[in-house]
Amino acid sequence: MKNAPELVCPAGTPAAMRTAVEAGADAVYCGFQNATNARNFPGLNFTPDEMEASVAGAHAAGTKVLLAVNTYPPAGKFDLWKDAVDLGARLGINAFIVADIGVADYIARTYPDIRLHLSVQAAASSPEAIRYYCREFGVKRVVLPRILTVPEIKQIKTEIPCEIETFIFGNHGLMVEGRCSLTNYVTGLSTNMDGVCSPAAEVQYLRDDDGSTTTKLAEFTIDCFSCTDTAGYPTICKGRYRAPHRDDSYYAFEEPISLNLSALLPDLIAAGVDAFKIEGRQRSRAYVRKVVAAFRTAVDDVMADRPPMLADLLALTEGHKQTEGAFKTKTWR
Repeated sequence: MKNAPELVCPAGTPAAMRTAVEAGADAVYCGFQNATNARNFPGLNFTPDEMEASVAGAHAAGTKVLLAVNTYPPAGKFDLWKDAVDLGARLGINAFIVADIGVADYIARTYPDIRLHLSVQAAASSPEAIRYYCREFGVKRVVLPRILTVPEIKQIKTEIPCEIETFIFGNHGLMVEGRCSLTNYVTGLSTNMDGVCSPAAEVQYLRDDDGSTTTKLAEFTIDCFSCTDTAGYPTICKGRYRAPHRDDSYYAFEEPISLNLSALLPDLIAAGVDAFKIEGRQRSRAYVRKVVAAFRTAVDDVMADRPPMLADLLALTEGHKQTEGAFKTKTWR
């Protein structure tokens, strides 16, 4: 009988980590309060003391802790990433999630006994790319980008020597992970190197005379919506814009929508996926509790050959819309 996929859950704060563990997470992923992880926001992430206590608490409950060091060090600043890795190893984390080959090399040489997971930020979606990371750095698991169909994932699984992790709920993520420069262009802060996509300090919500609200990121207007509209996250890729070929404003990159693969869990398990990832380190404990518990029940149902009980998670999606995205078909838009 095939082993159940590991349920990998978001832990943006110590409280969220405790909530995820209590809700049934097999593993949690988290980061330190600096640019070494791709969710570097005020009020989020862990101090060294919080990480030490949280790792101990998770391990006592039988839950693994995966440390995200999944951004790219700018030239001359590698020590910040090195120190994060050293501290994580000292505190007993179970695996590092990395994107940069320099960080991967340092971990492989310095801590060869700690598992190395390749972040979605590395955007490795071909067998050739994945085999490179496995060969050069001993990567044990790859987090696949959200651009592959289930048959494509199944085929890749037969051609690589490591585990596969796929996203099953949360951010849709149509931009090429690890390569997006939109926020950097607008605010000067990089998603890939500073860990900041749409920094809160650069976001403004302005009430218009007609009662509508305008969203701005730095000096750029990225959306305008009425009180009856459902607004998306204030990011460039989910904004609405005007263009010469259209009379109305439209979503030029991506409509606000969330990924939900609950109905595809049996297919993903049959395809050989080893771990399911829930996105949402910026989300509330209520979100973590409900989503983790729902997928814990669904995965357990599938593994017991029961029809999975699929909770209604629409209220927790962006824009109150959900999609199976590229996982089901390449023509999702």
